Amino acid sequence: MLSEIVQSIQIAINEVSVMTGWEAVAVILAIAYLILAMKTNIWCWAAAFASTAIYTVLFWNVSLLMESVLNVYYMAMAIYGFWLWRYSADSRHQTELPIISWSLNKHLVIIAVTSCVSLIVGYLMATNTSASFPYLDALTTCFAVMTTYLVAKKVIENWYYWMVINSLSIYLYLQKGLMLTSGLLILYLFMAVSGYFMWRKKMQQNHAPDDAALAS
Repeated sequence: MLSEIVQSIQIAINEVSVMTGWEAVAVILAIAYLILAMKTNIWCWAAAFASTAIYTVLFWNVSLLMESVLNVYYMAMAIYGFWLWRYSADSRHQTELPIISWSLNKHLVIIAVTSCVSLIVGYLMATNTSASFPYLDALTTCFAVMTTYLVAKKVIENWYYWMVINSLSIYLYLQKGLMLTSGLLILYLFMAVSGYFMWRKKMQQNHAPDDAALAS
């Protein structure tokens, strides 16, 4: 009996060690993604693809089902984002997709719709699955799905959404023992603020030549 308990503990330790190792790799790639995204470097999407592939498995193993599904979506969006940033400059004077801003009314509609969807998804998860924290899991997932699309479209307000999503996700990951990922999200909060100001500066610089042309 004692030997079986010791063996079970050893297996658990080995599994945690493997998960922590992969989590560390995913964290490094995720940081690389955000730094490159802040600089609007197209290779951020390659780092995102690799990182989310790892997280898909990690989240599934700790029963964060929607977070796992979310990362499958992230993988698809990494491909879409790379294509969009590479081929969708909408003017012959632009060499890359420009940073844009959406109106407050548009964002209010997005928030209302996404919140309703997250409540429905949370209810379905709570009543039909063994997911942990179903409503919070659904909320962060649904908003992350929407916000990732904003990143791909280079909508500057995406950084506001990430600040809120990251704050909620820190609590969620701490509860599931994903300590490295929780630390990553704390770092993301500060980087999201920096990302917003970096994008705003670049957007202003991109608009300056157009303003000068109109003035002339």
